[in-house]
Amino acid sequence: MSVLIVGSTALDSIKTPKAENPRLLGGSASHAAVAASFFAPVRLVGIVGSDFPKRYLQLYRKHGIDLAGLQIADGKTFHWAGEYEVNMNNRRTLKTELGVFETFQPELPASYRQTPFVLLANIAPALQHHVLDQMRRPKFVIADTMDLWLNIALADLLRLLKRVDALVLNDSEARQLTKEDNVIVAARKIHKLGPRFVIVKKGEHGSILSGPGGLFLCPAYPLAKVVDPTGAGDSFVGGLIGYLASAKGGIEKNLRPAMIHGSVVASFCCEGFGLAKTTKTTRAQVQQRVAELERMTGS
Repeated sequence: MSVLIVGSTALDSIKTPKAENPRLLGGSASHAAVAASFFAPVRLVGIVGSDFPKRYLQLYRKHGIDLAGLQIADGKTFHWAGEYEVNMNNRRTLKTELGVFETFQPELPASYRQTPFVLLANIAPALQHHVLDQMRRPKFVIADTMDLWLNIALADLLRLLKRVDALVLNDSEARQLTKEDNVIVAARKIHKLGPRFVIVKKGEHGSILSGPGGLFLCPAYPLAKVVDPTGAGDSFVGGLIGYLASAKGGIEKNLRPAMIHGSVVASFCCEGFGLAKTTKTTRAQVQQRVAELERMTGS
């Protein structure tokens, strides 16, 4: 089954203590779409400017990503610049230039509106609502969010939670949303706001799934070297929903292996700047790491 992914498409300038790479393909939708494309057909909805490099459009197409929903507008593409510290857990934003993304209104082609699996990647909750208003009974909807929307668009986000099947957020955002220090208690509170499934990301320590069947602890694939963690969370959820769209059986049955697959795709993301490593990875390499991770955990 196909996956619809709506989010930011951007140019990222990334600096680490060892290297600096300007204007790489980035954005939540870009990372998630490439990750999902390992498993299922992907339809991408986003916006770029007239300055967006053609080689990046070709890169999307190389992964079989449908670009009928990608708007190309006069102006500059969303540009983000950030710098990481030595341990890669801390970063600071150096520059944010919204460009054409500032006026983005996601409009779905008619052929997209019956897509069964939907990922509302990290964009304003009002835009996520706008996407769902155009959909026709999707089978499964995952929403991603961040602390910015908790600060400036909380009412919209709370309304959105009643419309989605799953929410993905990191542990600090779960605490901010629920005012609970304990992540497990926080997840229970989030269930009461709407989503049947809550996935809390914990970076290098993996993620936690809370759902009707209880808890599942998903480890991160262990890496000896992290080059650039930008987009790892988006790659995780993209790989997750891509796997769900490809798997037979019920959602709850498939969510745990989907998280394992998402964790593995995220590991490839961290091994290169931007999407450099992910776009050179093969499905066979993904499956090899999945088998390794399953052996490591005894699952």
